[in-house]
Amino acid sequence: MSYDEQHIAINEVNEPLSVYVKNIGNISRKISFADFFLDKMLIVQAIRKGLPYKIFNQIKLFTPFTDADWAEYLDLSSKTLQRYRDDEDFFFKPIHSEKIIELAEVTNFGIEVFGSSEKFYRWLNTPSYALNGLKPGDLVKDSYGKEMVMAELNKIEHGIFA
Repeated sequence: MSYDEQHIAINEVNEPLSVYVKNIGNISRKISFADFFLDKMLIVQAIRKGLPYKIFNQIKLFTPFTDADWAEYLDLSSKTLQRYRDDEDFFFKPIHSEKIIELAEVTNFGIEVFGSSEKFYRWLNTPSYALNGLKPGDLVKDSYGKEMVMAELNKIEHGIFA
């Protein structure tokens, strides 16, 4: 996916996200995906309410993760994800909503740092000396690992290589 295609995919999340947060956060203005990550209280509200599959599907479009990756990260079977897709009114449980938001945040920042989804995905799947030889993609499976990956992306963004 090209850089422009990624930004189009990210921008396509903005409209359904704006509609969604109006219902949960009493926000009257349109909100961008990037703005969403700056409002921690709104994130908490979204997690507790649960993300609708429609927004998850939009997020899926700009992330470098396959359906199998998502199933693994969410600790769900591929069949379960397919079943959720077929239910127009499906909302993820808070535990899954939190993971989706975390992965979206990491992806949003990773694409910003690396300039493309492909480069970011390659970095995610390459063992990192700074992360004790582990692949960043393996660490994002839990919140502590996600924070380590975000810290490493922040270092890379600022030119601090370990």
